[in-house]
Amino acid sequence: MGRRRARGRDVNGILLLDKPSGITSNDALQQVKRLYFAKKAGHTGSLDPLASGVLPICMGEATKASAFLLDADKRYRVRCKLGIRTATGDAEGEVTQTRAVASYSEEQLEAVFAEFRGSIEQIPPMYSALKHQGQRLYKLARQGVEVEREPRSVEIYELNLAGQGEDWIDISVHCSKGTYVRTLAEDIGEKLGCGAHVSALRRTAVGPYDDRNLVSIETLKELKETDMAAMDKLLLPIESALTQWPDVNLSSDAAFYLQQGQPVLVPHAPTSGWVRLYEGERSFLGMGEILDDGRVAPRRLMKSA
Repeated sequence: MGRRRARGRDVNGILLLDKPSGITSNDALQQVKRLYFAKKAGHTGSLDPLASGVLPICMGEATKASAFLLDADKRYRVRCKLGIRTATGDAEGEVTQTRAVASYSEEQLEAVFAEFRGSIEQIPPMYSALKHQGQRLYKLARQGVEVEREPRSVEIYELNLAGQGEDWIDISVHCSKGTYVRTLAEDIGEKLGCGAHVSALRRTAVGPYDDRNLVSIETLKELKETDMAAMDKLLLPIESALTQWPDVNLSSDAAFYLQQGQPVLVPHAPTSGWVRLYEGERSFLGMGEILDDGRVAPRRLMKSA
């Protein structure tokens, strides 16, 4: 039998979705994919069902840029409920421990936060998508099985107090990929001596994207009924995900050979690292890498339209 032909439109671009709390990232992705009737789509790093906020949805050729966003730094606004630990580290889990909550001054909190800034080690939670002998940890956790997990190094670039109540604190976090915010909240709670879990979580930035121009699923549903062209205009160009790398502008001849898979020599190109490739100054071609001999090699070619 022949391969099944993918249904849908050829849609290329990135939608900055405001993921609502209460659904998984994959549920949100599938809703957006259906609304756009897109052949191909993927998200760039899961948010827990409890969490809301920035979830870039890459469609069509933009899925080739998703790995770059997976590696990007993230920002969060987190409410930590003090005095209660749960099995999952968030409000969806069963309560496992309760303790008294003291009155913490801003100075006391700052002293604790200072211990978590910079490079830190985290033990991944059992309720995570990591695998142990081929099985997801969260599936093992639901069976009551706990396995040893190796600590992981992550970077906490910023950690600040954003609000405070009798039994909660709000924190703002800027962190590297791979950071478990639930684990961070639990560890802060332990340092305070009362325990804690995440009761609310909002992602406010992923790499170059922040939460100022997010699009809700409700907005997409309304436009689906009235103006599909306006839906397509909400999509950001693929290269908007890659702004941290320098541009290299290629002549028509160089662009031709590069698109055949051949490295090319480009005057005044950077001397190392990844680069964004353009034919002239407008037509985005994808991502390349500078070789040891100074030539530019194609790595991830993408059609922007």
